[in-house]
Amino acid sequence: MVEKQLKERIIETALTLFEKYGYHGVTVDRIVAECGASKGGFYHNFKSKDELLYHIHDVFITYVLNKAQEAYVKYKTPTKRLCAIIHSFVRVFHIYKPHITVFNQEAAYLKPEYAEKINEKRERYKQIIFQVLREGIEAKEFRSEISIELAGLSIIGMVNWMYKWYKPDGPMSIEQIAVAFNDLILHSLLTEEAKRDEDISSFLLSHVSDE
Repeated sequence: MVEKQLKERIIETALTLFEKYGYHGVTVDRIVAECGASKGGFYHNFKSKDELLYHIHDVFITYVLNKAQEAYVKYKTPTKRLCAIIHSFVRVFHIYKPHITVFNQEAAYLKPEYAEKINEKRERYKQIIFQVLREGIEAKEFRSEISIELAGLSIIGMVNWMYKWYKPDGPMSIEQIAVAFNDLILHSLLTEEAKRDEDISSFLLSHVSDE
């Protein structure tokens, strides 16, 4: 239990320092001094500052990948799967916002062996979204004329940009943002027939407003 608490303190301190001063502007000595640890305690939990940066990147990417895999298994229709994936994707910006900010600032400094692991998970996540879009077209829930790759990358890019503007104390809650994203995305993807399906239209804001 003590080790877990120390590891969390190291991560939280590093996040604050990396966000403020940049990865190369912070030393291990500075991290351990700020969090009240020792260098021995640091190296017991992380082999290096590079591994710490990798862990910061990995924790939220692993979260969204696991949630996407769970959604794919749990739900049986493309629309439900996609909405659940987007919902968990949006929520990660509330749960791991400092991690994501540091990731976007410092990703270029990941060593190749760590970057490869991160990119492999990002690719797996992207392919799940592509698969759901493909299945949505086959099921006639999504428009056949859309480009799967363009639609998938647009979804990922739109949600990823939240790191620039999302504030926990902003005018919309994270749940409201997730619903709004699903509405925007579904309106661009759904066939007219699918929009008339009560089960599918329940994810649209117009349906929510009518309730």
